[in-house]
Amino acid sequence: MIQKSVLNESRQINRAVSLIQLGARLQVLESETNLSYERLLRLYKEVAGRSPSKGQLPFSTDWFLTWQPNIHASLFLNIYEYLNKVSALEDIDTIMKAFKLYNEQVSYLNMEPILSLTRAWRLVKFVDNNMLVMTRCSKCGGHFVTEPYENARHFECGLCRPPARAGKGAAAGGILLH
Repeated sequence: MIQKSVLNESRQINRAVSLIQLGARLQVLESETNLSYERLLRLYKEVAGRSPSKGQLPFSTDWFLTWQPNIHASLFLNIYEYLNKVSALEDIDTIMKAFKLYNEQVSYLNMEPILSLTRAWRLVKFVDNNMLVMTRCSKCGGHFVTEPYENARHFECGLCRPPARAGKGAAAGGILLH
């Protein structure tokens, strides 16, 4: 029989509270803590003041490959990979810290963050399962989220080669390109 640890349970609750405060969906909490569904549901309602969102988590890699989401996903993943190399945090703690830094960078640039914690968590899972990779841009040298079979030799990122309509709608969160 496994002995319950009050300290471990406290850590799990603190992690769940942090995830909820960052906007994580209930499925992320279930995956990243060992608390029961009922306990997580009560905790979610107490912390967020509402019931959690219902429905499936996004499961397509396509969203991360479209122009603007790709720039945000790439920024997050570069931060995540750096933190993963230089710190001894558990994976979910690295995701949370990288997500906070991503939000800081985006707000510093006066942009609206379009990556949610749940999408960031899913992105890391896609990369861990080799469904997405980071590829170096042949023009600027930055690393961007791509499909695993992207030809790295000729890859140009969405900043070096934006789509025709990119940056046209500043009111819609477009990026002004010079």
